[in-house]
Amino acid sequence: MEHVHVHVVGGGLAGLTTAITAAESGARVTLYESHRTLGGRARTTDGPYRANEGPHALYRRGPHWSWLARRGLLGPVVPVPPREGIRFRFRRDGAARRTPPVALLRLARRSARTAPVDADFRSWATGQVGAAGARDARNFAATALFHHDPGALSARFVQERLHRLGSLPPEARYPVGGWARLVERLAGHARGLGVAVETGARVDPRTLGELARTGPVVVATSLPAARVLLDDASLTWESGRTVLVDLALRTRRGDAFVVSDLDAPGWLERFTAQDPGLAPAGEQLLQGQFPVGPDGRKAEGTARAGELLDLGFPGWRERTTWRTEALADGRTGAVDRPGTTWRDRPSVIRGDGVFLAGDQVAAPGLLSEVSFTSGLEAGLLAVRGAGRRSGAGVDLDRT
Repeated sequence: MEHVHVHVVGGGLAGLTTAITAAESGARVTLYESHRTLGGRARTTDGPYRANEGPHALYRRGPHWSWLARRGLLGPVVPVPPREGIRFRFRRDGAARRTPPVALLRLARRSARTAPVDADFRSWATGQVGAAGARDARNFAATALFHHDPGALSARFVQERLHRLGSLPPEARYPVGGWARLVERLAGHARGLGVAVETGARVDPRTLGELARTGPVVVATSLPAARVLLDDASLTWESGRTVLVDLALRTRRGDAFVVSDLDAPGWLERFTAQDPGLAPAGEQLLQGQFPVGPDGRKAEGTARAGELLDLGFPGWRERTTWRTEALADGRTGAVDRPGTTWRDRPSVIRGDGVFLAGDQVAAPGLLSEVSFTSGLEAGLLAVRGAGRRSGAGVDLDRT
């Protein structure tokens, strides 16, 4: 299989997973990343404050977890500290509460299989737990949706995320040192398998055509970038629009761990609770996300962040030592409208030896798991397709 050359465009989670999968199947692999560093949206900021730009948690029951563990790539991960459970706050009707509404807990326990694909979450959840409970549930689930109106999305899609977010014990595990450490392990493993990694290597449509003449190509970029690169107007799918707020505060005893906004989609979390090394000693790193509508401005999200900070972190303005804000538009993964599922998203198979991977393509999973699952499938399909054309076999046991 060494004569099969797989080209991977994009060095984020999807691209690295694709490259490793293809190399483990015996192919020669070259990965092209336009930036000087790998990671895509799984990068972590440099310096004393290590804020994740994209994913924040691995989910223990997801396929990504077991794949990483089998290869010794999981690295040190930490759960939510049990003592932080008493520092969870919920904003409901403008006030901070220490316990979640009973209706929210009832709905979160229900399997996603009970929710219909072709109904919106607001209507279905209202029928299950009433209008107030449905409001609380859809806004709580927004932490895994990055969407300003979760109630308008497919009931099955939202309920799957709500059920996993509400699992006990919590599924979430956090890579120590931020996601950049996980990216380093993936990149090191890829290079150890013989993958040629070229950073600062921008691929344009002409270059992609030249690569495709020498072997299968997997485009593992954002969907908008893939649409331009492949000149394929069909490569569209809805995503969220979210204001991201990161800030460091001088430590104060009694600060909240999480403030979940049940009045509107919003979430604020103190990530140094589980990984103190993300900020200098005596300081704590907070990260929050506040979805806004298509016409919403960044100021709307930052104002809502201030409201949650007032509830959970008294005196935060005087204690702030570092802050950054960003508007993530269409880069927070796919969301499915009623009547659609992940199978309706753009296919991994694009034809003529070209494949697609990323967080908005036809692959299952929660958040970063979609990038992983699509990368795994794209890598296998690229090698299998090339193997059929050449008559060579593929070592599937290594996947």
